[in-house]
Amino acid sequence: MENVALITGASSGIGAEFAKIHAQKGGDLILVARRKDKLKELKTKLEENGSKVIIIAADLSKNKTADEIYKYVSSKKIKIKYLINNAGFGNLGLFYEGNLETYENMIAVNITALTKLTRLFLPDMIKLDEGKIMLVSSIASFVPGPLNAVYSATKAYVTSFGESLANEVKETGVSVTTLCPGATKTEFGKVSGFEQNDDGPMQFAPAKEVAEYGYDAMLNDKGVVVPGMFNKFITGFVSKFVPRSMTAKFARSMMDKRDDEVIK
Repeated sequence: MENVALITGASSGIGAEFAKIHAQKGGDLILVARRKDKLKELKTKLEENGSKVIIIAADLSKNKTADEIYKYVSSKKIKIKYLINNAGFGNLGLFYEGNLETYENMIAVNITALTKLTRLFLPDMIKLDEGKIMLVSSIASFVPGPLNAVYSATKAYVTSFGESLANEVKETGVSVTTLCPGATKTEFGKVSGFEQNDDGPMQFAPAKEVAEYGYDAMLNDKGVVVPGMFNKFITGFVSKFVPRSMTAKFARSMMDKRDDEVIK
């Protein structure tokens, strides 16, 4: 395999679009997600374009999964040139009414697995003096997240982690890009409890559009990138110049506009 990208959360949404883009550019892929059937469908489509594709059906909320992925890749002597940490999920509702196990799994996927995979593959990239890492965060990482508290907190970690890593590796042949999308048309919205629509300022961007923006930023060694004008307004103005108490109220008002049946 050559020019290999390892993509987590690859069975649908932004992750699947990343895979399609990389395949179109002639790269090979290792795709990780829980749903084997979806991965098989994607593998078939991508191999039609000539890419070599390995699928790994795995649950990143499990503690040993990241280690098992790294051991498998190492045993096959596959060199990972692109590591795209895309897997993640959220939920919508009052924190104190939420399920503790859901929160634990969210932290495991959004933070722990991402951190472990990065730590495992980064030294190999540095030894080879080449590699690109993408961390998929969110505009939620820039502001408080009422009704989305744990998810927002995990993404704040990802953005800070990504910025720090980008500085640490700047003298190497490796780059770290942190993609911070806003609302996107993916299955993430359904799982998280968002009613997806195009009314009001919180419009849902196509997953393909977000993936193309992020992939291009990664190729150009960009640091933290935010697609969309409204999202840039949130991260560039609101988060910097509006008091935190007011940004929390603003974020809460946006969440309150979701269907009442969702927020429970």
